[in-house]
Amino acid sequence: MVFALFPRTTSTAAAQPTRRLAVTLAVSALCLLGSGLAQAQSGTVKLLVGFPPGGGTDAIARVLADKLKDSLGSNVVVENKAGAGGQIAAQALKAAAPDGTTLFLSHDHTVSILPLVVKNPGFEPARDFVAVGGFATFVNALAVSGGTPAKSVDEYVAWVQKQGAGKSTVGVPAPASVPEFLVKMIGQKYKLDLQSAPYRGSAPMMGDMLGNQIAAGTGSVPDFIENHKAGKIRVVAVMGNARQAILPEVPTFAELGLAGFEDLPYYGIFAPTGTPQATIDKISAALAKVVALPEVHDRLTAMGLSVAYMTPQQLTSRERAYSQTWARIIQSTGFVAQ
Repeated sequence: MVFALFPRTTSTAAAQPTRRLAVTLAVSALCLLGSGLAQAQSGTVKLLVGFPPGGGTDAIARVLADKLKDSLGSNVVVENKAGAGGQIAAQALKAAAPDGTTLFLSHDHTVSILPLVVKNPGFEPARDFVAVGGFATFVNALAVSGGTPAKSVDEYVAWVQKQGAGKSTVGVPAPASVPEFLVKMIGQKYKLDLQSAPYRGSAPMMGDMLGNQIAAGTGSVPDFIENHKAGKIRVVAVMGNARQAILPEVPTFAELGLAGFEDLPYYGIFAPTGTPQATIDKISAALAKVVALPEVHDRLTAMGLSVAYMTPQQLTSRERAYSQTWARIIQSTGFVAQ
C-alpha cells in the first residue's frame, strides 16, 4: 500500500530514509523477479526435430536429450516441428533467440540438401546456423515391405518387372531427398518405372510399409532397423563404401554396381547464428561427454549409427563437403530446384 510505504509526515527530512528504504525494497523485489524469470527461461533447452514422433531422428533426439539434461544441468525437451523435410524446424531455429535455449538436431537432408533443391527454403545454413557438434554418420537403404516376396535387390527388380510395365511405388521420407534421388538412380540402372511417394517423415512411411500399402521404401538404416530385425520388412541394400556391422548380410549399392553413394550423411546439432561462443563450447562439451557414455554409444549403434563426436569445426567442414558432393549428383540427374 502506498500509505504504508510513504506515511504522512510534516518533516521532509524524516520521510527521506523511509522513501529510500521503500525504493530499495522495490528495486530488490524487481531484481529478484527478473532473476527468477531469467532462470525460468533458461531452465529448459528445446531440441527441435524436423520430423514426427516415432521416426528414427525423433528416437535419436530423445536418447541424447535424456542425457544432455544431466550434462548441461538444464531440462532438455524434444520439440517436434514436422513438415517440409525439416524446413519448418530450420526456420524456427533461425527465428529463435541466440541464447542457447533453442537447438536443432538434424541430419544431412535439412541442412545440406534442402538448400540445393528448394529455391527459397527460408534459411541459409552458412548465414543462419552455427554448428554445435556432430555425433554420428549413417547410411541410407532400400527396404521392401513384408508383403513383397523379394529378399534381395535382384528379386525386387524381378518382382517389379512382373508388375504392369515394370512400374511400382517407393516411399521416401521427404521429397527431393537423398532417398528420392536413390529411387531415381535405381530406376535408371534397372530400367524400372519407379515412382517416389514422399512422406512427412519416416514414421508415416513406415506405417504404410508395415500395412503393405507400398511395396518398398528408402530411408536411413535407423528408420528401418527395428522392423528389419523383427522380420516385418527387409533391408536389401545399403549406401556407403562398406557393409554395415549391424547388417553384415546386406550388400552395398556399390557392390551391386550402383556407385556414387559413398559419402556418408551425418547427424549434428545446430544453434542460431549469434549464439555466444562460450555457450556453443559448453553445449558441445556436454554433447561430447554424452556421446562417450557406453549406454548412449550402444543405443545409437543399435539404431544403425556409426557413433563419433565431431567438433563444431569438423561438423561445419563435413556439412560443406557433403553439400558440394550432392550438388554435383543432383545436377547430374537434371533436377531443377523448385
